[in-house]
Amino acid sequence: MKKIWKKIAATGLAAVTALSLLAGTAMAQEADTIYRTVDEIKESGTINIGVFSDKAPFGYVDEYGKYQGYDIYFAERIGEDLGVEINYVSTEAASRIEYLQTGKVDIILANFTVTEERAQEVDFALPYMNVALGVVSPNDRVITDLSEIGSDDRVIVISGTTAETYLVKNNPEITLQKFDTYASAKEAFENGTGVAWANDNTEVIAFAIENEGYTVGIDELGNADTIAPAVSKGNESLLTWLNEEIKSLGEEKFFHAAYEATLAEIYGLDYEDTLVVEGGVVE
Repeated sequence: MKKIWKKIAATGLAAVTALSLLAGTAMAQEADTIYRTVDEIKESGTINIGVFSDKAPFGYVDEYGKYQGYDIYFAERIGEDLGVEINYVSTEAASRIEYLQTGKVDIILANFTVTEERAQEVDFALPYMNVALGVVSPNDRVITDLSEIGSDDRVIVISGTTAETYLVKNNPEITLQKFDTYASAKEAFENGTGVAWANDNTEVIAFAIENEGYTVGIDELGNADTIAPAVSKGNESLLTWLNEEIKSLGEEKFFHAAYEATLAEIYGLDYEDTLVVEGGVVE
């Protein structure tokens, strides 16, 4: 595994040297990113891919303990084309960047929205999906505008998501109820916590379709964004391979096939061309 470490000069008394070495190593571990090149991944025979385990239909574990979903469909093809086995690493939204920086995963495929802030800490490959933020609420009080949310109301968000970032920045007057996982947020919302749930519009649309009694009153909040794989900052080898892979898959309409295999049952075919980005080209 490729590691970038700062060199520490050993000078002075032995005790001082030892302390300096320990301090310098700790600083290096915090500051530097650990990653593996494509050749190193192939040599090991395994690639570590960070995915969600509780965010159907994009990344989840089914009743048989097997990972499924749109992101998993893509991950399986990556493993096949690299000629390696896949080690799926379950991640939460707030852990995605950390898992890359510490070398716990080689790639994040966890419905990762591209933002300028995140791009300062990780490298995004070409996109494979369009997304915006959305807000779902119970039918007895459908939220169609954020101004309808009162000072005593709470809106559910998941920590580390673009929904949290957007609302903190643009609507600080709204009280947020934060959860670490999609499963815990979903359960709390179903049990009556919060007047609304703000998340990716794909997620809230799927929730409203699958759960009677809820409506997506806001289907686009803020700017339209894209979903893309992410690798550790500076891992040019893997980033280049991924970009070429996405372009190549676009020629066979792979991501349309992925949509039809994993998402069409929930969203229908009307959303296909809106959500799918083929070959990394956003139209």
